[in-house]
Amino acid sequence: MANGFDVLTPGVYTTLQDAGRFGFEDRGVPPSGAMDEMSFAIANALVGNTEAMGALEFTLTGATLRLAGSAPCRFAVTGDMHMTLDDVVLPPYCRHSMQPGSTLRVIRARSGARSGARGYLAVAGGFAVAPVMGSQSTLARAALGGFNGRPLQKGDWLPLAATRHAGPPTDSLPVQQLMPQRERRPIRVVVGPQQTHFSQAGLASFLAGEYRVSGESDRMGYRLSGPPVPHLQGFNIVSDAISRGSIQIPGNGQPIIAMNDRQTTGGYPKIATVIRADLARLGQQKPGDSLRFEQVSVEKAESLWIGRHQHLQRWLAELRAAAQPGE
Repeated sequence: MANGFDVLTPGVYTTLQDAGRFGFEDRGVPPSGAMDEMSFAIANALVGNTEAMGALEFTLTGATLRLAGSAPCRFAVTGDMHMTLDDVVLPPYCRHSMQPGSTLRVIRARSGARSGARGYLAVAGGFAVAPVMGSQSTLARAALGGFNGRPLQKGDWLPLAATRHAGPPTDSLPVQQLMPQRERRPIRVVVGPQQTHFSQAGLASFLAGEYRVSGESDRMGYRLSGPPVPHLQGFNIVSDAISRGSIQIPGNGQPIIAMNDRQTTGGYPKIATVIRADLARLGQQKPGDSLRFEQVSVEKAESLWIGRHQHLQRWLAELRAAAQPGE
């Protein structure tokens, strides 16, 4: 009998995501993919998967899953999440084993200002789900990819891919170093590409202001509330490409940060773009969280990303090696 998860409760918004769906933005299809690529990659590495393999992304609350089938599976959960296996509390950032008939409850993201919005569940070998346009990622607003193109629902059955049993359980990793949402610093940005649509005073106000993530925010974009940013000559431009982290300023002056499921073009001027090294931390922001921005140069942005990426890749390689069976 093939292994799979019975979904007993789906959580607020649980989807299958991988590293993203690339090469289709010229046709209006955004990449989607994990909002916190760092926590996502670590979950996969803990169970011996490649960092891009599909995993479940939880938003605020997790799911309750029962393992059906004839074989155990190894799994790992990352993010600021509580979880139990057959009512026994387990730590995140650790590889665990689950037996057929067992029930895993990923209860919720921890409360408090230092918690994040998202957690990830990876299983050794991944999920047996056919990719759409080269990716397992869910784009719910287009009913594309994932499990029937939508978030999980009660009663779903999630098939697991056949795999060798991953290595032995691991001790908890140093969580403080692995949670990007616990970094207490402004979100760093490169100014532009349409900064000339704003006055120097407007740009200075944007960089000095404190904003809150609105309850209308989602995987498509974060709507912020705070000091409005005035335009010099209207708020419409000829539509051009939008990247993850692009910060648009619409007519009301309240910034909108484009996220993974964004539209691929837009007609509002973009005052700045979040740097790659801070996107994982941005992906953990939740409604009500406050944030500030800090300007850095393109050269600084590149240096920060190269350093973080190289450090993370070394760590992931070590985790994957430790997860190999028999080691």
